[in-house]
Amino acid sequence: MGKETSKELTIQGLLHNYKDQIALALPKHMSADRMARIALTIIRKNKNLEKCNPISLFGAIIQASQLGLEVGIHAHLVPFYNKHTKTTEVQMIPDYRGLMHLARNSGAISIFQASVVHQNDQFDYQFGTASFLHHKPEKSQRGEIIGAYAVATFKDGGSQFDYMTKEEIDSIRDRSKAKDSGPWVTDYVAMAQKTIIKRLCKYLPVSIELQKAVNLDDVNDLNMSQSNMAIIDSELLEPASGKPDVVMPEPVGE
Repeated sequence: MGKETSKELTIQGLLHNYKDQIALALPKHMSADRMARIALTIIRKNKNLEKCNPISLFGAIIQASQLGLEVGIHAHLVPFYNKHTKTTEVQMIPDYRGLMHLARNSGAISIFQASVVHQNDQFDYQFGTASFLHHKPEKSQRGEIIGAYAVATFKDGGSQFDYMTKEEIDSIRDRSKAKDSGPWVTDYVAMAQKTIIKRLCKYLPVSIELQKAVNLDDVNDLNMSQSNMAIIDSELLEPASGKPDVVMPEPVGE
């Protein structure tokens, strides 16, 4: 990478110049230096993030950290083109493991699980006062996916479940801007689990963190900006000389 000029804005430069301001937005368990290392690691793994505004990248990492989600394990960062501002931002997308993690941390739920159902599995369920769900997966030749369910078991006893047919899941998928690419194509099972988990969460005594994670995911599904740049005060990050050129750093080892 060539010499930096006063107008260049890199991850290192952003951290160096505004470390105190960024630190104010971080949860107690994360330092600004650790966040920078995470950012560089993520960029190394996903070159498309190099094109994104670095402030939104920091904002997305802070967003995940404040919710208690580990980027790369419980949540993922993806580029998002904001047609209103004509800039490429970073969106924080919780996956199904992240949603279950937050559900278990809510204080009311001891077990949270989700699974897909195949055509040849033994499966039956009933809603109402005598509700039940029975699922015994076939060991081989399970057939096509026909639906997915999620079950939450409460610490004080009892449980709640919900089930969606494949047609219902695909109806949700078809409303997504990414229906023909990304995880809906490469990891359909995980997306089916996430879809039923999100619906069940709407009926559970969940934490504010889980509610916010679901809302952020809904915003992304609607092809809207999560406004992650707003997490860091833009006035503090705007150099007096005017808007800088965005230059991302070369990935380095951790």
